[in-house]
Amino acid sequence: MTSVETTGRAVADGRGSAPARPAARRLLPGTGRIFIYQVLVIAGFFAIWEVAIRAGWIPVYIYGQPSGVVREFVKGITDGKLLIDTWVTTQESVIGFLIGSLFGSAAGLALWLSPTTAAVIRPIMVALNGLPKIALAPLIIVWFGIGIESKIAVAAIITFIVAMIASYAGSQEVDNDYVRMLKALGATRFQIFRMVIVPGSVPWIASAFRLNIGFAMIGAVVGEYISAEQGLGQHIYYAGTLYNLNGVWAGIFALMILALVLDWFVGRAERLLKWR
Repeated sequence: MTSVETTGRAVADGRGSAPARPAARRLLPGTGRIFIYQVLVIAGFFAIWEVAIRAGWIPVYIYGQPSGVVREFVKGITDGKLLIDTWVTTQESVIGFLIGSLFGSAAGLALWLSPTTAAVIRPIMVALNGLPKIALAPLIIVWFGIGIESKIAVAAIITFIVAMIASYAGSQEVDNDYVRMLKALGATRFQIFRMVIVPGSVPWIASAFRLNIGFAMIGAVVGEYISAEQGLGQHIYYAGTLYNLNGVWAGIFALMILALVLDWFVGRAERLLKWR
């Protein structure tokens, strides 16, 4: 029996799958190594920062101190203040993200159905995209008050513009060969939209969702900066007014952790739905 036949039989009866196992085992150590490198980089950064403060190379009243940040973090978790602020910002960001991203994506896709409407709205889209959204925050605070509604509105407006532009751009990038083929088969414009445009635009929409996590948090925190009683933005602002740099850093790191968690959830949803 030749070696080719032996290999073929081994694959057919399942014995040929064994060589793939070392490759899978090699993947895990590689992933673990990346995680270890990330931890070492972060730990090294904080170690250098702490040493620089203790040695007097940089002033603690300007840069804060890692050990002090940890104390502020533990204190905020112990008394519940930091947890409450994190929960408030999470609600504002997630609700604003969902409202803005879903409605923005739907609006951007709908523009494909009416090229005339898209041509009319395009300059407005460009102008709104270039407008610093922070400029709208004072108006929204006046319209919606200082409660959670105004922060959700700011986050929703920012994410709406990004999602609308991304979904409309995705609809324009769909292969025209599919569109022409369906037209030749007698499909209506709405059928083409449902069968080709929407599925073809989904990768663009998914990318916009990943970006919108950060934009939603920006909207929520900006609203909290201007006027709020709770939230991480208010936590950071209040700590800054007291020159409590360690408290400021504790709020910033809480925001970073929240961003990582929300990004993980969006990425997980993207993989489960097999958008790509």
